[in-house]
Amino acid sequence: MKRMIVLCLSLLLLAGCAPVASQDKGEEKKLSVVTTVFPAYDWVREIVRENSENVDITWLMKSGVDVHSYQPTVDDLVTISNCDVLVYVGGESESWMEEALAQGGKEGRVVVNLMEELGDRVKEEEPLPGVEEDHDHDHEEEHEHEADEHIWLSLKNAVTLTQTLAQKLGQVDPNHAQSYLEAQKSYQTKLEQLDQDYQTMVQGAKYDTVLFCDRFPFRYLMDDYGIQYYAAFAGCSAETEASFETVAFLATTLEGLNLPCVLTIEGSDGSLARTVWENTSQNKQTMAQLNSLQAVTQQQVQEGLTYLSAMEDNLQALAQALQSEG
Repeated sequence: MKRMIVLCLSLLLLAGCAPVASQDKGEEKKLSVVTTVFPAYDWVREIVRENSENVDITWLMKSGVDVHSYQPTVDDLVTISNCDVLVYVGGESESWMEEALAQGGKEGRVVVNLMEELGDRVKEEEPLPGVEEDHDHDHEEEHEHEADEHIWLSLKNAVTLTQTLAQKLGQVDPNHAQSYLEAQKSYQTKLEQLDQDYQTMVQGAKYDTVLFCDRFPFRYLMDDYGIQYYAAFAGCSAETEASFETVAFLATTLEGLNLPCVLTIEGSDGSLARTVWENTSQNKQTMAQLNSLQAVTQQQVQEGLTYLSAMEDNLQALAQALQSEG
């Protein structure tokens, strides 16, 4: 991958010597913004809404590829090199970005690493009780746990990061800086209202614990509201098959806490949840699904999916799992 990135960007620099068609006089140059993950794309879209005709937003992962599986194409690397503003998460799944950035880019390009912007609010992936460590990670050096890159699954983080994005966009496009700040402020009101809705839901809940029969990218969301959790796999583990010991532990926990619902994430076929059910004595639990926004498609967006709508759906799923009347 590293050699491919260097080769592609070298070809790009050569191609840059070729003549290009000049822009029509008087035509305002569009601001070019590139984002990797859907949440960042949607945040930028909200911030530039009043000036959208003058902003081109490229969302690299719009095909629906999982964040953890994505590899950039040649066209992606060209787009990254030529943009005015680049917004990426900065986690392990985007380690390829380091080499892409090292090859340079458009003069004056602003690069926003969202995890760096959060600083010490970034959490580390943590081992979960009853779950075996993921041995598929290739770590030659001793290394406790990777940083948890699912930072967008916190409405509190979303407030901070949209504030940062509005400021960065205004720096590059000062003529519309005030518009970006005002749009972010309006959007922040919606984020904070939803955050309050989560707090109200948890306060009115019968239970304080959830159980995921799946991967677990939701630590930020759970920690924001003090929700206890168990899961089959820590973080977004490369493991796909739960061990007998993990299934037994989840079934015992589900039954011991008398939880009314098990949770899965988007794209799950529910087979592990059913296996856990089958190892309890009553098999009476319901199933609900949370959306981690890791593999969103352009079609879903065209059908109306937004960051806020997904987080609102997650609120309803958690209310079901916690039996909340709030």
